[in-house]
Amino acid sequence: MNIIFYCQYVWGMGHLVRSLEFARALSGHNVTLIAGGQKVEVDLPDHVQLVRLPVLYMDEKFTRLIPGDPGRSLEQIQQERKNTLYSLLEKEQPDLFIVELYPFGRSIFGFELEPLLADMRAGQFGHVKAVCSLRDILVEKKDPPAYEERVLGKLNRYFDALLVHSDAGLLRLDETFTRVGDINIPLVYTGFITQHATPGAGSRMRRELKISPDQKLIVASAGGGRSGYRLLTSVIDACELLRERLPFRLEVFSGPFMDNEEYKKLSVRAASGFRIRRYTKRFLDYLSAADLSISLAGYNTCMNLLVTKVPCLVFPYWRQQEQPMRADKIKKYLPMKVLKETEMQPASLSRHIAQMLQQNRVVDGVPIDLDGAANAARFLNQMKSS
Repeated sequence: MNIIFYCQYVWGMGHLVRSLEFARALSGHNVTLIAGGQKVEVDLPDHVQLVRLPVLYMDEKFTRLIPGDPGRSLEQIQQERKNTLYSLLEKEQPDLFIVELYPFGRSIFGFELEPLLADMRAGQFGHVKAVCSLRDILVEKKDPPAYEERVLGKLNRYFDALLVHSDAGLLRLDETFTRVGDINIPLVYTGFITQHATPGAGSRMRRELKISPDQKLIVASAGGGRSGYRLLTSVIDACELLRERLPFRLEVFSGPFMDNEEYKKLSVRAASGFRIRRYTKRFLDYLSAADLSISLAGYNTCMNLLVTKVPCLVFPYWRQQEQPMRADKIKKYLPMKVLKETEMQPASLSRHIAQMLQQNRVVDGVPIDLDGAANAARFLNQMKSS
């Protein structure tokens, strides 16, 4: 099949990571992954080509679009993006058009997606089936009835299937979208989309880092980085209190999108045994090697925790229901403590770190479907042949 996969990430990079893993599972097909957010370096399999749209992202309140190039107007970038999308669809004449999140989110990108989907449905690009790729939890809306009515109108009109990347036994769509019964297209729970750890990667990483048998490895991370400064500076404060009492190494990953000034403030605190970087392509290897992970609770981070089964402290992004809800769902499957704002002071956090470093990694598998990418790929193969 010829597949075009549209992914617009606007704040973090989780949507891109999940979409890339989905695209990776579509081996045997030609996949064009369209990325509309700020550039981050990724490794692509041979069957996937990456097309970058002119960058647009959003402020923390998700109220306005911000051009990645400040020298160009929003209107210029919007028109170029529309032209690029139409040219790509006309050239490729895809069998499938996969859209990540929309119409459940990214409504502000309706300027380019709605006319494209309407023309697709009218047959302008040949016989194309449209599929929505959706994560486990939706963020809350100010007017839920109006929101759900808008979503249903677009979903039932323009799409042929909805893939929810969750295990229905753990998290169902109707927990955050009440009108699931009014969805008139096939709804499929694929299981969670995860990256999979390489056997032996943790041991190799510990040797590479020259971590002695009596040392503990702490990995602190903040996803894309825009919301991570509070967590990471608190972790460094807490670890400084522990330096004289515990032999450990601290590896900090701020995320590629952390504000430059915030990153500079973190960077100057690097010291012996404390390393601070923006990003690594080997993050899963670090978690496989770690004795403790300290992080937010985004989709991909939580999946990484479930895959590596490392003891963890998580500090969910509390301004939305998504991260606290996800952390609450998975905490019973891991040695995990969910941190509250009152526990972020250095003395309190250092106690939690010391306590969690005494925990052991889970040995048994977790009873959650983590094969979402492969399951989704199988469904699309069946869908095309039916």
